[in-house]
Amino acid sequence: STATLAFFALTCSWVSAYVLSLQGGDLLFINENLGIMGVEILISVLSLTGITMILYMHRLHKKTRRNMLLITVAFLTVMYIYDHGERFEKHGFYNLLVLMLIYVPLNLIISLLYVLFVTIPKFAVIFLVTIVIVLSSTTVMLRHYMDIFGKGTFDRMRNISGECAWQGNNYPLVDLLPSGTQNFWAGGMHCKPETAFIWASFDSAGILHVNCTSDSIFVDVLPETRHWPLEDKSKWQVFNHRVLDRMVRKRYNGPMQVDNQIQSVVVRCGSSSKIITRVSPRISQLPKYTPPADSDTRKSDLGPLQSPERQGKQGGLSAKRPNVVFIFLDATSHRQFYRRLRKTAATLATLHQPGKTALTELYRYHSLGVSTDNSTKAMYIGEIFPKRHNPLPIWAYYRDRGYVTARVETSCEDWTRTYAAKYYKSHSYSVGERSLDYELSAPFCMPEFYPASGNSFGNFKGPFSITARCLYGRHVHEYGFDYIDQLREELRSGLDMNRTERPYMLMLNLMEGHEGTGEVLGTLDSRLSTFLSDMRDSGELEDTALFLLSDHGLHMGLNFAFLNSGQIEHKNPFFAMVLPQWLRTDLGDTAEQGLLANEQRLTTPFETHYTLKTLANWPVYDPNDFEKSLFAPVKAGRTCADANIGSNFCMCK
Repeated sequence: STATLAFFALTCSWVSAYVLSLQGGDLLFINENLGIMGVEILISVLSLTGITMILYMHRLHKKTRRNMLLITVAFLTVMYIYDHGERFEKHGFYNLLVLMLIYVPLNLIISLLYVLFVTIPKFAVIFLVTIVIVLSSTTVMLRHYMDIFGKGTFDRMRNISGECAWQGNNYPLVDLLPSGTQNFWAGGMHCKPETAFIWASFDSAGILHVNCTSDSIFVDVLPETRHWPLEDKSKWQVFNHRVLDRMVRKRYNGPMQVDNQIQSVVVRCGSSSKIITRVSPRISQLPKYTPPADSDTRKSDLGPLQSPERQGKQGGLSAKRPNVVFIFLDATSHRQFYRRLRKTAATLATLHQPGKTALTELYRYHSLGVSTDNSTKAMYIGEIFPKRHNPLPIWAYYRDRGYVTARVETSCEDWTRTYAAKYYKSHSYSVGERSLDYELSAPFCMPEFYPASGNSFGNFKGPFSITARCLYGRHVHEYGFDYIDQLREELRSGLDMNRTERPYMLMLNLMEGHEGTGEVLGTLDSRLSTFLSDMRDSGELEDTALFLLSDHGLHMGLNFAFLNSGQIEHKNPFFAMVLPQWLRTDLGDTAEQGLLANEQRLTTPFETHYTLKTLANWPVYDPNDFEKSLFAPVKAGRTCADANIGSNFCMCK
């Protein structure tokens, strides 16, 4: 029959297109072929939809319908068995997920329309009128989102002759979707509280006290990871297993002394658990750090350090050295920041307080590669392909200059091991011990969050999951903020009598933006907003440079795969910086003009690197660093070639 022939033709169509969409390779291959893969998946969806219509909208013999259904289910099963991977080489699970995300809503809508058509008289007329109204409303809404696409806190990406303008049409259709639409089926974004009440804390002597509703109390003492060599910190089922292997479980029988180097423990009360962190040793107990002679970054400055010109301003330079707080939001575009972090965006506006603090936001900030690799190497090392062995990250540069340095990785990962290890002569080298005073990674390697076997970066568990990222009843990022807050309190409490001589650099790496639906980032909004509010209200921003930024926009999901607006977002990560007014004044008129001009000029993570280097040396600076930083105006009409952005990756016209 005609229906049978159509069924087999559509089956051949969807199976062929789907198999073609399963082609795998490295990240570059996936990026270059993602549009083609998206079209192939769309063909599969439409063909499957045609099959569904044949099954349920045609008069078929019962046996024929059953056989067609079994054949379709069998092919889906075979496709899943053939490839259900979650890597670039094998990515069948993602393909199937995208297919179902389009197929299910589409067919539910078609089914609803069919039912209404056969039950309501003149439904076709009603439907056409509804379509006109919906299209008109959608057009108005889309024009609104097109208008606000480039907006920021106080300004927007303006149309300036000669400056970078985004290539192609920009229709941000993803803004039309209500929040939560893309992963509504993955469950709520809240964390289920632990059932038992647990109170636990360290006292000033480093003794752990626990109060719990159960008699069965254990304490898992998590290892200190700062001094571990690179070879122990691979994220591919190495780092997490080293943590689990070196974790020590102790029965709690009363107040417990914990080794002075330990930053975190897990208190287990019956079936419930709680992570407790602390800053240990105390800041005042840190020994004076002397960089090794063979890697002292102070010897690598290209020329003599200079003091800035006051250019006629009254008074001398401030003797203060700025603290630095660096909040990294992985895979968060400029637009995604304002789309999903609305509380944070509103709070960010309040950090700009003329006379005290000033906000700089970059509207043409351009990433340097598909993923984290290139942009963060430019940001942290200053080179995408380091020419020297053992290239130390920027936090080592700060530590060499007397800063207290701390880094929190919320994904059981070490940045240097993942992105720069191949440039080290030996993987027995400990970059953490060389560059950091404090490190917190171990809690985020717990198997309840980071799977101890199989793929740790799947869709439903781990640091890239599309579900709420929870650990013992709380969002994972909350533990990171807790530790940074403990450091801030310790550094600013006055207990450390050397505080004025030891400025600090605190870094927090947050992964909520890294997942295909773009929804999980919203779970960060409340806590990040609170953190920024506290920095404002405490007066900390009056002596601290705050960086809130990303490496690139989302590089997965429907928006990225199917829309040019997704490609624009991918190349345009968020960047905001808040500086104390006294620092901007001391930097001089050139810096004031540079910060203002650069908001509308093409900039990259390279400028971020040299900005960080300039601040690390303050109140003197290397003029070569200054000229390449955000404090000096980049060239008007700067091109991708000028900015070292590859021509095949450039999003500027």
